[in-house]
Amino acid sequence: MRLSYDEETEAFRAELSAWLDANAPAPADMLEKKTSSAHLPAWAKTWQRTLFDAGWLIPGWPPELGGRNATAAQTLAYMLELERRGLPRSLNPQGIGIIGPSLKQFGTAEQQERWLLPMLKGDATWCLGMSEPNAGSDLAGLRTKGELHADGWHINGQKVWTSGAHDADWCFAFVRTEPDVAKHKGITTFVIDMKSPGVRPRPLPELTSPHFADFNEVFFDDVVVPPENMIGERGQGWAISVGSLGHERGMLWLSAWTRLSGDVDELVRLGVESPALGSDPRYRDAVAAHYVDATAMGALGQLGFAKFVKGEPAPEHMILKLYGSTAAQRLYDTAVQWSGPDAFIAENVAPSHDIHEGSWEDAYLHSFANTIAGGTNEVQRNIIAERVLGLPRG
Repeated sequence: MRLSYDEETEAFRAELSAWLDANAPAPADMLEKKTSSAHLPAWAKTWQRTLFDAGWLIPGWPPELGGRNATAAQTLAYMLELERRGLPRSLNPQGIGIIGPSLKQFGTAEQQERWLLPMLKGDATWCLGMSEPNAGSDLAGLRTKGELHADGWHINGQKVWTSGAHDADWCFAFVRTEPDVAKHKGITTFVIDMKSPGVRPRPLPELTSPHFADFNEVFFDDVVVPPENMIGERGQGWAISVGSLGHERGMLWLSAWTRLSGDVDELVRLGVESPALGSDPRYRDAVAAHYVDATAMGALGQLGFAKFVKGEPAPEHMILKLYGSTAAQRLYDTAVQWSGPDAFIAENVAPSHDIHEGSWEDAYLHSFANTIAGGTNEVQRNIIAERVLGLPRG
């Protein structure tokens, strides 16, 4: 998958490609997999620091933050080149992709020095404390509470689906500090040390990935958090949460698109290798439909990305979350139906794609989680209807 770039962007891409040829980790090293999305194997920690030192970790950021002030087009070329090679920027994606940009946007200079730089260098990993048992898609309904005492904020409550919490050093947590105001206005953001007394993460085993225990319940029992660990102003947490999810969806479409496109290529390969399969008009029609899905997703994503990097509203990303998860589920359903027993054969996959073991069956089972993560498809349809199409509430 290659796009046409202007001369300056192509020179940027060529420089990156040459640097990756010389510095990318060896495939044998990358076989050591992470155990959660907040676990960095030794090779991954070294690789992230190498990217940071060379200005290739987040190229759109300034050099002191692991970048080189790249343009939007250059950033897109960078992400596509990494995806093409199966190379991750970091194996702690919620840190680099969600929490890091939020700390950069809302944190003080002291907070960025304390937390952002170690995160970028691979010296600390993070989890995101958003969802709760009764506040998933309705984040504003969260009940974990914070009360200010003489020795700091006391946090009590529970989070759930907190990816990598048992391996993370820090939690970027959203807490209700004003219980008597409108629910969108009483939320404050804190950085919580996961080794603090009273913090109890409990991994939730996954049937589809026994080696990869990522989801956690996290209990906060009278956890004391210093006042200087507050991010932004008291009660500003809702605005920060919206910004955090915006950062997540601003780049999420890219990995979903490249994976979908790669899986379409794999279906084409299966058809070429099996003439009986490739000549079946039903199979050909299904693969063509998936190709259309991937092409449309790429075009829509690039349009939204161009707006996102300019700081403009990007409703395309609201649509892509829904479209991408359902398109992937359709594709994996096709793959399982037409592969027969081969659907259960696992293959080695790159570390950036290790949510499932590599078989079509694993991918199909995990695709149901993707219709929930980052906001359920049902809620996403309501958001699109109200905020994008301007329809009245039902």
